[in-house]
Amino acid sequence: MPLYDYRCADCGAFSVLRPLAQWRDPAPCPDCGSACERYVSGAPAVSALSSAINRARAVNERAAHEPRSSRAGHGMGCGCCGGAKSPGRTRQTADGGKTFAGARPWMISH
Repeated sequence: MPLYDYRCADCGAFSVLRPLAQWRDPAPCPDCGSACERYVSGAPAVSALSSAINRARAVNERAAHEPRSSRAGHGMGCGCCGGAKSPGRTRQTADGGKTFAGARPWMISH
């Protein structure tokens, strides 16, 4: 829900978090209760959005004028650019046996 600004003639300015469907409706003043009309004081309150929505919007804005190409640099699944498989837990002993780091010693592996 967006945050809208209202101004009371007697008490001054205040903000109300309301659904989009009620953007034209007057809001009651929190101090005196009189019906107050909405006024535009500046930029919309975008900071009230969640961080996930802000990140998605930033990615969309960046993609509009700086699309990433999969041909430049390393290909998909490159080990040096992250996303590489982590080393497994299997360790080899000197005599060729297998051990498992941090695993239960009584478990049998395949």
